[in-house]
Amino acid sequence: MSLVIILFLLGGMFGLTIGVIGILRFPDFYSRLHAAGKSDSLGSVLVIIAVALYNIQDFNLANALVSIKLILIAVFIFVASPTATHAITRAALVIGVPHWTRGDAKK
Repeated sequence: MSLVIILFLLGGMFGLTIGVIGILRFPDFYSRLHAAGKSDSLGSVLVIIAVALYNIQDFNLANALVSIKLILIAVFIFVASPTATHAITRAALVIGVPHWTRGDAKK
């Protein structure tokens, strides 16, 4: 069980780290938001699942209820994060945030 928890934590940390690198490296608002939205959803869900699995190792009713709540939080994040990212991107399109083009690249 500990190996599974470690794999979930490492996967979550990897996803979140890739998201940070994407935010720092991508050229415009839209691609940065894409990197943040995708990696944030996956990374945080994997970390929360690892915490829920760690919590349920010592099985009793209280720990089971806490783990169920954590899984419900992970499901909420999995649904709400892409929805919020889409709404932010849509608002940016409406107000006219410019897209990156190849001509904007530093020479």
